Amino acid sequence: MAESPDVPSADNTPENPGSGSLSETPDTTGGTGGTPRRGRVRARRAAVMAIPATLAAAGLAIFTAQGVLGVTLFISGMPFTVTAKSLQGTGFEQFGALDHMIPGSPNAGDTGGDVLVVTSAIKKATLDSLCQSVDLGGTNLLIKAGSGSSKVEATDLTTDSTLLSGDASFNNIEIGNDASQLDKAGVQGPAGVFSQQADTVHIDNLRQTNYKTTAGTFTLPGLKLSFSDTGC
Repeated sequence: MAESPDVPSADNTPENPGSGSLSETPDTTGGTGGTPRRGRVRARRAAVMAIPATLAAAGLAIFTAQGVLGVTLFISGMPFTVTAKSLQGTGFEQFGALDHMIPGSPNAGDTGGDVLVVTSAIKKATLDSLCQSVDLGGTNLLIKAGSGSSKVEATDLTTDSTLLSGDASFNNIEIGNDASQLDKAGVQGPAGVFSQQADTVHIDNLRQTNYKTTAGTFTLPGLKLSFSDTGC
């Protein structure tokens, strides 16, 4: 499985629009002579705003997978980390693609709003101990699920990644396909683009840096959402 170049570290995460970055806005302690904690107030407000947006995006992904909506999903330009103890998938495809931000996105930097990614598509996936985190500047929005007897399950799962690592094994793998001719997961990429596919995939110690995830269904047993000083 080919890996793509690393994305910038959390220290280089593009700043949010407004009067300043999250890390530049101090939190008022309310005490006399107290030391301000940088980035807390703005970060938590941003995270609260992100939660309903995440739920709405999940519903949109379901409709898109069922063919109800024909939409273009613009990425925010903020990468997020996904880890799992293991991933077991049936119907696997992988190919190169280009994700786009909205015109004039404050996160575009010197990319022009385009990010080169590797799209991984899995028809049916099971993940053990899923962790997802996004650096909001001063705090991380952390999501965990599937660490008990019931695991995270997804159908028609796609991830757009700039980094993917782990210990992987494949069954009946085909390497060098034209991405427009893939048929294992029901997703086709651009014509003339290098790709690979397999009947099954198993990855231990999975780690991804993603810009986008979609799924037809996503079941998250034991879901826990919190804020943390550290990510996954």
